Amino acid sequence: MINSKKHENHTLNTEEDIEIKEIIKKEIERQKSQIILIASENFTSREVIRTMGSPLTNKYAEGYPGQRYYAGCENVDEAEQLAMDRANKLFGSEYCNVQPHSGVSANLAVFLGVLNCGDKILSMNLRDGGHLSHGHKQNLSGRYYDVHTYTVNPETEMLDYENIQKIAREVRPKLIIAGASSYSRIIDFDRFREIADEVSAFFMADTAHIAGLMVSGYHPTSIGVADFTTATTHKTLRGPRGGLIFADKKYADLIDRSVFPGVQGGPLMHVIAAKAVAFKEALQDSFKDYSRRIIENSKALCEYMKNDGFRIVSGGTDNHLFLIDLTSKNLTGSEAVDALTSVGIIVNKNVIPFDKLRPTIASGIRIGTPAVTTQGMGEEEMYKIGELISSTLKNRNNNTILKEIAKKVRNLAGDFPVYTKD
Repeated sequence: MINSKKHENHTLNTEEDIEIKEIIKKEIERQKSQIILIASENFTSREVIRTMGSPLTNKYAEGYPGQRYYAGCENVDEAEQLAMDRANKLFGSEYCNVQPHSGVSANLAVFLGVLNCGDKILSMNLRDGGHLSHGHKQNLSGRYYDVHTYTVNPETEMLDYENIQKIAREVRPKLIIAGASSYSRIIDFDRFREIADEVSAFFMADTAHIAGLMVSGYHPTSIGVADFTTATTHKTLRGPRGGLIFADKKYADLIDRSVFPGVQGGPLMHVIAAKAVAFKEALQDSFKDYSRRIIENSKALCEYMKNDGFRIVSGGTDNHLFLIDLTSKNLTGSEAVDALTSVGIIVNKNVIPFDKLRPTIASGIRIGTPAVTTQGMGEEEMYKIGELISSTLKNRNNNTILKEIAKKVRNLAGDFPVYTKD
């Protein structure tokens, strides 16, 4: 006899995961009570978070809109097409791929598309501000390609385009990369284009850090200048964690094949939809104002630290971040991070140009203002933060003073709540 009683849906009626819920609760509290100055971090909108937590995560969608390897993709096709359309409108581009899971995935896809194993890459030295995916020896990029690097000028600590051109002439790379993870100055993409053209190299701009500033007009764009532009959707774009690739339309098929099936399988449709939400947000006039305030805050905090006796790498900043050289303070980056973390100020240790210390210790710290700007902080708060940073580093062995600083940090963060209740 067949039992017609419907089976209980155990999947959709599972008990609440108390352990994970508690971890999330603690993380929310951490983000609300600390001052986040990590240049690569930001706070997304609630709508981005809701979209990432949607049932779109259930759908496998290998391929591209209208050309999937799975059935049932009509709705996610719409979401991905919307993300692409919005990204192209935002960046002023003619082609993009929104599937990369990260900036590194985006970079690797470009490498796969235009390079063979052993081909030469010319990129910024990691110790001078470059990124590990641009040729670090422990990264796939450094293991499979012949990587040559350029440095900043020892005097100005800024990019030396004549020297880059000289190296390019000697090396004759197949790909030249512009872009950095800890460079505080404007990057001249047009100059890189000239150098690439002279040596018949492809030109890729990694705009992971500056993409939000670029689309707002506060940094020159690489779109239409570089053959390939990679970016991340978090950082200054203030979206979900993910990657993007832009290119001349003639490279569309090449890049599409390089992303899938080249370096990835099924795309993360819930994240792609969240990217679409972030692109819509970035298309608003308010986002341009936000980008402007990021830079104003960065300059204000940088100037405070400089006037308080801290040496700033390159002497200042043009974007959302700057580096502090702690060498003269008899303090390592690692020690500074520990002291600042103890009072609730979150930064990261960072090597400085020509650093003599290894990256795990480093001579400097990197400070960025995207997150605190999202919270609504302005120049007045930057001066307060500068005072808190300075006081912490100067009194790092005085627990009594550190406890008082920690209270001030919590109070300041509390005045600018990240996520309030609906």
